[in-house]
Amino acid sequence: MTSWTITTEPPDSPVATALWRAYYTEVSDRWYLLHEHRRTDPAELEREVEARTGSELAPPTGRLLVAWYEGEPAGSAGVRLLDPDTAELTRVFVPEALRGRGGAALLVAAAEDAARALGAARIVLDTRSDLVEARALYARLGYTETERHNDDPYAEHWFRKDLVNGPAL
Repeated sequence: MTSWTITTEPPDSPVATALWRAYYTEVSDRWYLLHEHRRTDPAELEREVEARTGSELAPPTGRLLVAWYEGEPAGSAGVRLLDPDTAELTRVFVPEALRGRGGAALLVAAAEDAARALGAARIVLDTRSDLVEARALYARLGYTETERHNDDPYAEHWFRKDLVNGPAL
């Protein structure tokens, strides 16, 4: 039997860094292939990985969650407080080879639980139009599309979900 587990990981750990590199490579390559018909320049990739360490996902106001599938790192999700009542969901990623096995929904549920533990009453996120799998996941998990909540130049869709007491399902 195969199983998923979710743990909290320091954003600067080797596991977290490897997952961030895989996530950023995929979303960056998808954007560049769609808009400029090329993959991400390796030097740009390294600059972004080094510049965007995920330190905002560290306690006391954030959490980085890592999914493990059969004992191997298999995805990540981050949550951070934007204000005392609002958390942001970010870096939700499961490698393509492991998609469709329930890991992303488990990561989002764990991130919602982490947001509640941080005191948030709602959780927000942004994504792009080309990340159709992500948009479908969020809609399936009860997120509703809403107005812009940040100035991310790559964001095209913004979602929100009110968090109720108790663990996410």
